[in-house]
Amino acid sequence: MLADKFDNISQSSFPLWINGVTRSGKTTYLVNAFRRWVLRKRSSYQLISKTKNPSDQLVASVLVLAANEDNRRFLSDAVSLSYPMLCKTPLGFITDEVMLFWPLLFEQLNLKAQFPLRLRPETEQELATRLWRSYYPNPIIGISEARLVRTVLDLLQLAGASGIALEDIPTLLDDGLSSDDRVLLKAIDPEQGIQKAKEFLDIWRQWCIDRGLLSYGIIYDLYWRCLLPDPKYQNQLKRRISAVFADDLDDYPAIAKDLFDFFLTQQVDCVFTFNSNGKIRLGLNADPDHLASIAAGCRIKTLLEPQGLASEFEETLIQSINDPIYLKSLPDQIESIQTISRADNLRKISEVIIQAVKQQYINPADIVIIAPGLDEIARYSFIEALTKENIPVQPLNEQRPLNSSPLVRTLLTLLALIYPGLGRLVTQDAVAEMLVILSRSDIDPVRAGLIADSCYHVDPEYPSLLPLETFQRWDRLGYRASTSYSKILEWINHIKELRQQQGLTPIMILDRAIKQLINYKQLMFDQLAVLRELMETAQHYWEVDRRLRQNEPSFQTPTDTIAQFIQLLRRGTITANPYPVRNLSHQGAVTLSNIFQYRSLRTAHRWQFWLDTGSPLWPKGGAATLYGAPLFLRNWSGQVWTPEDQEIADQERLQRIIKDLLGRATEKIILCHSDLSVSGTEQIGPLLSLVQASREIKDLAPVEAV
Repeated sequence: MLADKFDNISQSSFPLWINGVTRSGKTTYLVNAFRRWVLRKRSSYQLISKTKNPSDQLVASVLVLAANEDNRRFLSDAVSLSYPMLCKTPLGFITDEVMLFWPLLFEQLNLKAQFPLRLRPETEQELATRLWRSYYPNPIIGISEARLVRTVLDLLQLAGASGIALEDIPTLLDDGLSSDDRVLLKAIDPEQGIQKAKEFLDIWRQWCIDRGLLSYGIIYDLYWRCLLPDPKYQNQLKRRISAVFADDLDDYPAIAKDLFDFFLTQQVDCVFTFNSNGKIRLGLNADPDHLASIAAGCRIKTLLEPQGLASEFEETLIQSINDPIYLKSLPDQIESIQTISRADNLRKISEVIIQAVKQQYINPADIVIIAPGLDEIARYSFIEALTKENIPVQPLNEQRPLNSSPLVRTLLTLLALIYPGLGRLVTQDAVAEMLVILSRSDIDPVRAGLIADSCYHVDPEYPSLLPLETFQRWDRLGYRASTSYSKILEWINHIKELRQQQGLTPIMILDRAIKQLINYKQLMFDQLAVLRELMETAQHYWEVDRRLRQNEPSFQTPTDTIAQFIQLLRRGTITANPYPVRNLSHQGAVTLSNIFQYRSLRTAHRWQFWLDTGSPLWPKGGAATLYGAPLFLRNWSGQVWTPEDQEIADQERLQRIIKDLLGRATEKIILCHSDLSVSGTEQIGPLLSLVQASREIKDLAPVEAV
């Protein structure tokens, strides 16, 4: 039905602005508009082919943009045609452009000619912390150093995404921060904290650019300030891009509008979609209201028909939240699970899901559990209870620290045993765990502990494993354990010799250990993801280290680099999210997610379980707003951002969340509430009125079987 609306797509149809609510068909409309555009373009190419030189007309490709990586992959598959196409996220496109046109930038900025290297956030944090200490050696009082450095770096990212110059940041913060918000920056300096933060950002930005290191904040800043205004770059854009199809503009940074304005002034065919109930990344570099102003110059197509349960109950739920006295009872499609303790709530939710799946009321793939903040207790409880009943569970974008994996801890222990000077990073417990993992359980934890106690030679400079005969009762360990230990010891000693003879790098050693000791071919998907992320992190870390040594020959010793790498992972700042992250084995699983991740995925389920419905975290949407983010919006009033302003913003976000989730539930919503939270405090959040007005689940009523 929707495709029939595109028969009249013509040159006069562009630029096109598609405005709609959740799941109203915006992306489908955009995809069909793309296909019609391609058909029209191919027809014109047939006419051009009769001329002498049609090649100039065929060079340009279509730029397709999506809000995040998951949506980009979906959109890329949807519009995949035999036509030149560039499908990116806004940040991905801007990053590629800065990297590709780096020669233009180092000409402008008079920099050393070297290929740019993008910094990961965790590497950015570590390097910035080291630089911070060299300029501000005094200890910070009242706040952790890591949090303060991250906050200051986020200011650079916010300014870059908003198109605000660094020199304007102090004025902006002076005008907009309340006295309570200023406390954080006063930890730098009680009188000049804001100015000191700006000075550090200037130092950090120049330090990185001089070495060809690019963080996300610096990439944004270079793009809007230096690259996009450059006439040479603009000429290249005009030659390369023949049309723009951008989905979900409500999640784009403000500087994306500058790019789109350029295309519109060049009469490039453009199609945009916008969801007024979206704005998922508001407070995280997105500026939806600024992007919405593009609509004034476009032909507007409106798709405002609510989908899912939003079509019937959206107004009812919103009104009951705003005025809890308004509603006495909710419809049968919205039920609840209510308990006193959270542990009972988690158990009862699992029982309801198990019963529904076993009685074939619903498939696991049609169920999602959504929480404002998904803690480890809830994640473990659901995975343990459901998988025990052969119901697979897939945590969405699970960001567990790499160091939480025994495989990673084992490999880090190996590095510390092979390279000299790292003995302080190795404990007997770590050695015992390494023996269990590398022996593939031939050495049990008890035997591993006994071996580590007797055969691990503690030495700050040259830690080592001694022959098994060092243990007086080694003959009692058994043949399998003895053989496995001997093989591990032989491998470590062999690698030590190769390192000295051939200069093996840590990355080479990690690669050999994974292939020869761990046998990666027999690992599960989540274990492979952890190892892949470890290798990606290690490769990036040593690329940065090599770049710093090129610029500073006396940077630090290789041993210091390995020690810092091990400590970085042990701090838990790096998670297992390698690229790509699709797990095809869990396509039929119950989805487990926080609000932010689920909304970002832009999918739908028959049943939604709203975990911790009474939690006060629901208005936050499952993601923390960056420090000072409201001040970097283009429509900011210029007045101090007060707690009252924040409360209004949270209330508006909560309404968008409710409308969005309702549009993604097609059959039922189960409100899951416990009087006490995981910390034992009473849960009296803004959605408590919905729980009180809902019918509590006793037994599953017979519904249409799958």
